[in-house]
Amino acid sequence: MSDERRQDKQRFRFSQPVAAWMMGIDGTWRRSCSIEDVSDTGAKLTVEGALEGLHLKEFFLLLSSTGLAYRRCELVWVHGVQIGVSFLKPAKGKKR
Repeated sequence: MSDERRQDKQRFRFSQPVAAWMMGIDGTWRRSCSIEDVSDTGAKLTVEGALEGLHLKEFFLLLSSTGLAYRRCELVWVHGVQIGVSFLKPAKGKKR
């Protein structure tokens, strides 16, 4: 299986994984994770803890401890504790 799944080949690989959090859209769950690499369109994450029972279709990737920096994500693939996500664009016409 190829490790290269993203169409966007311009990705940044971190020398050390960057700590982050995943949180359900409804706020009912939260998991610690590490960002392995990132591009304009998505990222590869290593997740701590079980993924079973979590609604991973859409979730937030929290990039700061306060939750003020985040990206809305959609699950693309799962391979063990690593997952691939694509970043969802904000709906047009809505103000942030």
